[in-house]
Amino acid sequence: VRLVESGGGSVQTGGSLRPSCTISTSLSDSGCMGWFRQAPGQEREGVATIDRDGSAYYADSVKGRFTISQDNAKNTLDLQMNSLKPEDTAMYYCAASFAFLPRGYCQNRKLEGYARWGQGTQVTVSS
Repeated sequence: VRLVESGGGSVQTGGSLRPSCTISTSLSDSGCMGWFRQAPGQEREGVATIDRDGSAYYADSVKGRFTISQDNAKNTLDLQMNSLKPEDTAMYYCAASFAFLPRGYCQNRKLEGYARWGQGTQVTVSS
């Protein structure tokens, strides 16, 4: 199974981007899926996750600006990013667990338990 991200880029503050993750298998067994990011010199963090029942969870720093969604017909996981800020600059990765995660892992956007990760797509926001 492969996850391939696309759709990153460079924008100015206030701009929008929509990274997309194409998954090489059906999303019906994808478990918890999510978008994570890592800025230079910082730890990877969970940005947004979506659980099997469609419930979505967001980091406080992106609530109201980012929206995670999945398209089961296209096998894609998207992240609509609006009102971007320079502090959103990072490499963005998608991931899928393909299994049940321990209670709270998906809701709290924990890094552990994901069976597959993409290679990342760079998002740069300039002031």
